[in-house]
Amino acid sequence: MEKFLDDLATELDISESRYEAAERSYKSVGDWLNRSNSTLKDADPQVYIQGSFRLGTVTRPISDEEGYDVDLVCELKFRKDGITQANLKALLGRELQEYARVHSMERPEAGRRCWTLNYADGAQFHLDSLPALPDGAVMGAVLRSHGLSSAWAETAIAITDEEHPGYQLRTSNWPHSNPKGYTLWFRSRMQTVFEARRKALALKARASVEAIPEYRVKTPLQTVVQILKRHRDLTFKDDPENRPISIIITTLAAQAYGQELTIEAALYGILSRMERFIENRNGVAWIANPTDPLENFADKWEDHPERGAAFFAWLAQARKDFEAAARAADRAGIV
Repeated sequence: MEKFLDDLATELDISESRYEAAERSYKSVGDWLNRSNSTLKDADPQVYIQGSFRLGTVTRPISDEEGYDVDLVCELKFRKDGITQANLKALLGRELQEYARVHSMERPEAGRRCWTLNYADGAQFHLDSLPALPDGAVMGAVLRSHGLSSAWAETAIAITDEEHPGYQLRTSNWPHSNPKGYTLWFRSRMQTVFEARRKALALKARASVEAIPEYRVKTPLQTVVQILKRHRDLTFKDDPENRPISIIITTLAAQAYGQELTIEAALYGILSRMERFIENRNGVAWIANPTDPLENFADKWEDHPERGAAFFAWLAQARKDFEAAARAADRAGIV
């Protein structure tokens, strides 16, 4: 079973060349925003990835026709009360439009929160660039005022969202996020295993630990998240509206991970414990953001109870399918 799961993980992971291409692309955007004649240079642009690429849980598209997202944060040092969300997004948009022109790319598309840069078909990915401002001090104070831990709040950011009521206003009330903090929390759930595996790769390559790129290190937790996301995608291929979102699967899996050293043990341990970390707060299902316990990743379940029901149905199905796979050691129906 471990060999089967290890092979499955290899099939789900994207190639090193894809990682490297994505890395070159987002670093190129960062270099562009920091060039000498950039209109944003004085705002000290910090560009970094977020999402599954940052967590090491990105999965290969099901078909060669599909692409995947590379999610960027473009963090700029402005004051929230000195600029509107709309103006911040427009400033970044102008720079990205010029970047696209110089690099012979399609004009970037404006989304609800991000600007999307589409690369040539062969690249098989696009960059979603999220405008943001540093907001750690404010978020830390908010959490402490509610008697909650602000351990991960230092890297919090304020972000743009066209549907936010203050989008066009100069206000201190902005939407917020914390991809760096979430990554630190996620890694804390597997830190010992991660460091041991990175050190082993370094010894094998006769290189320093620092010379081993983080994306080359794969822990059982990261692999299980990839496997569960693929199972989710196949289960809900005809019902995308009710498909459990990745942040819920990732968060519950990380909370349920018991430092198992094999993929098989981690998979069955996580599947057996995931639902224990779903709270009931006054009758509301609550999956707290570890970096901001005031945020509920399952907030849509209250207005759309069918989505909560779909999650529990999927979890039961995943348990059944992987138990059957363990008996049959047959990958049919899972990949």
